[in-house]
Amino acid sequence: MDMAVVAGLILFFSIAIGILLGVPIAVSIGLGAVFATMSVIEFDQAVLTSSQQLFAGINSFTLLAIPFFVLAGVLMNNGGIAERLIDAGKVLVGRMPGSLAQTNVVANAMFGSVSGAAVAAAAAIGTVMGPRQEKEGYDRNFSAAVNVASAPSGMLIPPSNTFIVYALVSSSSIAALFMAGVGPGLLWALACFAIVFLYARKRPELKSTERVTFPVAVVTLLRALPSLLMIIIVIGGILTGVFTPTESAAIAVVYCLVLGFVYRNIRIKHLPAILLDATRTTSIVMLLVGVSTAMAWVMSFALIPDLISEVLLGISENPTVILIIMMAILLVVGTFMDPTPAILIFTPIFLPIVTEFGISPIHFGAMIVMNLCVGTITPPVGNVLFVGARVAGLRVEPVVAKLLPFLFALIAMLFVVVFIPQVSMWLPTSLGLIE
Repeated sequence: MDMAVVAGLILFFSIAIGILLGVPIAVSIGLGAVFATMSVIEFDQAVLTSSQQLFAGINSFTLLAIPFFVLAGVLMNNGGIAERLIDAGKVLVGRMPGSLAQTNVVANAMFGSVSGAAVAAAAAIGTVMGPRQEKEGYDRNFSAAVNVASAPSGMLIPPSNTFIVYALVSSSSIAALFMAGVGPGLLWALACFAIVFLYARKRPELKSTERVTFPVAVVTLLRALPSLLMIIIVIGGILTGVFTPTESAAIAVVYCLVLGFVYRNIRIKHLPAILLDATRTTSIVMLLVGVSTAMAWVMSFALIPDLISEVLLGISENPTVILIIMMAILLVVGTFMDPTPAILIFTPIFLPIVTEFGISPIHFGAMIVMNLCVGTITPPVGNVLFVGARVAGLRVEPVVAKLLPFLFALIAMLFVVVFIPQVSMWLPTSLGLIE
């Protein structure tokens, strides 16, 4: 157990010092894994073992889905679908108080689920919705807060690269995880709806007077339908067994490429830049997966998960208390770490503990992903927060002030998901994906 303490301390301080010095987190994790391995085996073996684990971590057929879904997302981001989804959202919520802000929520949920990236949703939808809301008299900081708060809902609604990473670490069904994300994703959007409703109810000037005729509504929804069909094709194909998640990702690329050409927003000359953008994102994710696998190996070798399990169970053997502690830790971690590395680091530590209490890995996957989504909009390092503020041309501080009610509501929804398993488990269970 002394070895576990030494290796754990070396790992923790190596990563922490690297992050504080501005070293990329993937490099910090990789170096930390090597240094920690050196505390239990010799230098040459440590470097060799870490390298082997890195390549073993990315040598997975399941992970092929990530570059395909990333490329599909980039194609969609450049394919002219933001305006179509915003118009569709306006039709759906056009008569509600704060209709433009509610439209932002709907459009982010649809765009985020299609692209699989909260940052992309915040940038694409915020660029269009910000000026519209300012013109209608909305406070700019509030508009930016709505955009930031609602963008991560698409990371929960399938398809989701984050769930693919969790599936790899936990050896869980991707299809079951995709379905488990639907309930939390809808809860996320409903929480944002509620805050916007309460805000707009006290401001009659924000109530929409625009009426959309039935023919216009039909045409608008039909224009957005081809973009949304990608979700149906991908998820429907996986659930019916027509193709695997990896094959569905490849099909999504072809579909998005065709759609971009049909909409005339993508041309042959744009493809090199699109491929380069997708390659950059994919390389970051894959490097994180590789170095985190090396880190997970040294943690397992040094019995670090067992040590943490003993510490947590020493505090309490009550599953409710343990879950609250885990969620609190992840909420803090999420404020300075992106979801992918956080999942890769903490899933091997926490999952064995929760499974001892009889908690399904699918349910825990919904918990951990939703928890870390909150971190993407929370300072000091929330990337969605900074992108949303930058798109709006605002400083982060006043946006955070308007964001606080959303954060409180979303954390409340997180604990609904934690303590009411049916929210995430009902759909995959009903579809026969889990028993």
